[in-house]
Amino acid sequence: MALTGALLLTAAPIASADQVRDAQWPLTVYGAEKVWKTSQGAGVTVAVVDTGVDSSQPDLTGQVLEGKDFTGGENPHKDTDGHGTGMASLIAGHGHGANNAAGVMGLAPKAKILPVRVAETGSKITTATWAAGVRYAVDQGASVINLSFGDDSGYSGSKGAAAIAYAQKHNVVVVSATGNDSGTVTYPAALPGVVAVSGVDKDLSFWSDSNTGKVTVAAPGVELAQADPITKSGYAVADGTSGSAAYVSAIVALLRSKYPDLTAGQIINRLVKSASFLNNTGKKAPDKELGYGIARPGSALTMDIPKGPKEGPLAQASPSTSTQSGSASGNESPSQAAKKDKSSSSGILLIAGIAAAVIVLGIVFAVIRSRRNRGSGGPGSGPGGGMPAHGTGYPPQPPAGYQQYPNTPPNQGYATPPGQSPQYPNPYAQQPPHQGQ
Repeated sequence: MALTGALLLTAAPIASADQVRDAQWPLTVYGAEKVWKTSQGAGVTVAVVDTGVDSSQPDLTGQVLEGKDFTGGENPHKDTDGHGTGMASLIAGHGHGANNAAGVMGLAPKAKILPVRVAETGSKITTATWAAGVRYAVDQGASVINLSFGDDSGYSGSKGAAAIAYAQKHNVVVVSATGNDSGTVTYPAALPGVVAVSGVDKDLSFWSDSNTGKVTVAAPGVELAQADPITKSGYAVADGTSGSAAYVSAIVALLRSKYPDLTAGQIINRLVKSASFLNNTGKKAPDKELGYGIARPGSALTMDIPKGPKEGPLAQASPSTSTQSGSASGNESPSQAAKKDKSSSSGILLIAGIAAAVIVLGIVFAVIRSRRNRGSGGPGSGPGGGMPAHGTGYPPQPPAGYQQYPNTPPNQGYATPPGQSPQYPNPYAQQPPHQGQ
């Protein structure tokens, strides 16, 4: 997919840097000044897998790490397209001039940017290239990876899917744009465990060009003032879920800075539980347009949210895709299987004898247990040998550590939505009370 066509949908230059700050409406909506009293993203590295990041841009000086160029060039700080620099500025820009009042201020201004260059102007991002970039970012210690692009060949089972699983295995939060063609959520956002971000406009209403389906949260994606090294002023205003993803990556950086002991899954747990539909009435999570709601940094940082299971609420990638090769961990060649069968055959008779004894003991235990439980309503009294009557095998209670919001009836709001792992039921069907941004 061409990077510039579907990700940075429209861009118009801004006349001067002095106009930029006033144009950054998301900072006002998010109450950024108040948010920064709690966290500014210090100590967190965010990898921007994109067209490179211009480290000489005035709002990013000192923020950009060495990085790596996967395009065949040797300069990850070169950005002939402007897209990667724009994303970096929304995440970690610090402005410039007197009191840093001019230029772009990112939502996590003390985070560091790891530039991972995987495309040039007008070029296509290949799955192999961005997958290699993701693995590099993980190995370099990034705890957040921003993927503001789409790649329809990055489907489940591809090198891209294996790279995402590798990131998850190493406790990294991966954030991706959903796409801008009013279609369905594209890859890599559609991969399990990825935070898929759709866009909202200045009214915090769903942006109609944003893709729908498997959406995790939404964030500002319309008329975003950002750095752009290819314009005369060095700035532009752009539409697209690319910027939405960048804002969520910044929120994740704020969270990882304040809560360094939480796992990637637990950070995502805070992100989705603090999201809200705000003025978007009639929505029920997970919504195909807004997911669990609009991400709110202030609430994510300060709400009383139990950390929950370390895996978090999103479906996880298959463990078989997390290895370097991407092959299934349990696969064996015919010769390996033959050797295994031969080496184990001598113990078959012994195992059979033990198994017979276990069966006898099991029957005796079952008889005793049935007599004790008869009429008590205990395990085994319902259909399916102790499973709930609906036969799903889900536990009747939510997992320990998940929060039930006030006035939520017991056992309500925990049905697992399509595409999510039944191991981590969805606790977000009821939105939390509005607590600002």
